[in-house]
Amino acid sequence: MAKILVIGCGDIGYPVALRLHQQGHQVTGLKRSAPTIPTPFPIFIADIRSASSLASLPNNFDAVIFIVAPGSRLAEEYQALYDLGLSNLLVHFTAAERSPSWLMVSSTSVYEQNRGEWVDETSVAEPVGATSRWLAAAEKRLWAASDRSCVVRFSGIYGPGRDWLIRRAERGESVQQQPPSYTNRIHAEDCVAVLLFLLEKQLAGLALEPCYLATDDEPAPLWDVMSWLAEQFACPQPSPLSVALDAPQNKRCRNTRLKALGYRFLYPSYRDGYATVRPLPGADG
Repeated sequence: MAKILVIGCGDIGYPVALRLHQQGHQVTGLKRSAPTIPTPFPIFIADIRSASSLASLPNNFDAVIFIVAPGSRLAEEYQALYDLGLSNLLVHFTAAERSPSWLMVSSTSVYEQNRGEWVDETSVAEPVGATSRWLAAAEKRLWAASDRSCVVRFSGIYGPGRDWLIRRAERGESVQQQPPSYTNRIHAEDCVAVLLFLLEKQLAGLALEPCYLATDDEPAPLWDVMSWLAEQFACPQPSPLSVALDAPQNKRCRNTRLKALGYRFLYPSYRDGYATVRPLPGADG
């Protein structure tokens, strides 16, 4: 069994850490503040933005999973975690007798393509937005630090507590219909499962690709998704949003590399996943 550090024990990180603990691994979680509920594995309290708070953190881990969540969309928040925080951690582990493997959670926001293009791990990722630039810089820093580093770029995460599109449907918001504006989705349970899947490969000694794009099988026009949600949850049907013919269309994300490695999605499409977010009308329970 492996010694694993999970940095960031939020709504994705905690289930990952818990599953690893249940599998028999020696898990340590790292959080900025003490958890509000008892945990079956130790939690190390530290602010990664402060090198001194990491001084007593052990550095003999076999694997590190980096799943931090900025408190806002401010660029300064992203810089503090993905630049200063990651730098402090990498320096801390330079003293380790054996450097751990790394899994870092990133985002498909590093792709600026917005004309409906298909993108994958080989596509250009040169973000314009400040927050995404800090993500992309962190990816490069981690790859430069170790050839045992793997980045997972999640698309739009949804699931319990992440029902933003359903709330938009309930408000009857207008939606871009033409040209189609694409949305890429992944259920939170698949996020957890993908990280566990990739970590298992790392611990087995498999040389992973530097990056995997984690998104479900069906990027879809937002109009189609919102219309389906309106029907399923008895919301008002959306009305077309008036936009210019050359309006941005976002990109369409491919998951071919992840599936070729053997991962099978729990929720292959938004229809599979959103049915679990809230009970469908008329469903038992």
